[in-house]
Amino acid sequence: MTDLRRDGEVFVLDLGDDENRFNPTWLDAVDAVLDEVESADGPRALVTTATGKFWSNGLDLAWMTEHPDEVADFVQRVHGLFARVLSSPVPSVAAIQGHCFAAGAMLSLAHDQRVARADRGFWCLPEVDINIPFTPGMSALIQARLTPATAHQAMTTAHRYGGTDAAAVGIVDVAVAEDRVLDEAVERARALAPRCGPTFAAIKTGMYAIALEALRRDIPIVLP
Repeated sequence: MTDLRRDGEVFVLDLGDDENRFNPTWLDAVDAVLDEVESADGPRALVTTATGKFWSNGLDLAWMTEHPDEVADFVQRVHGLFARVLSSPVPSVAAIQGHCFAAGAMLSLAHDQRVARADRGFWCLPEVDINIPFTPGMSALIQARLTPATAHQAMTTAHRYGGTDAAAVGIVDVAVAEDRVLDEAVERARALAPRCGPTFAAIKTGMYAIALEALRRDIPIVLP
């Protein structure tokens, strides 16, 4: 279950205490939080964290298998979430305290900055190993936020990056001790909060125009 609290200019969203997989109910909750944060007054920023072993384990494949007729619309909603965070007027920092896989890893890339735990937890795009190709929008998002070499390795090998490794190749901005992840993310978010607003959103929309266009017109994911 998601939870939102406010620490001055910084909103802290806890995605939940399980695998935090994307399904319609989870997306509804996250969208409602983003509505609240984006409609608030004054300087503000968002930190997205979680409780437990996972930051997010990606799409809820079990739900998708049980609702094949709804998959296309669902994937478009996921793309919409990526696009919304990527172009948001509210600066965002992902505080990655645990495993961050697949669509969860993509959501972390849509944030402006990322802080990871150095000692445990992996960031991974496992699609090649589970036989689910990336949609063009997903590919565009990943390639917009990572260097070509890192994107190629991450997308074609399903390499599992620990926090320190992820920082070394630019997947995350910094890797810190477990008890510093959230504090570091909040500090970074607080520094970004004064930049919140339409100019911030316009700059990012221009920077990531290709990825945003792909996410907004994309084809649905192909299940094995």
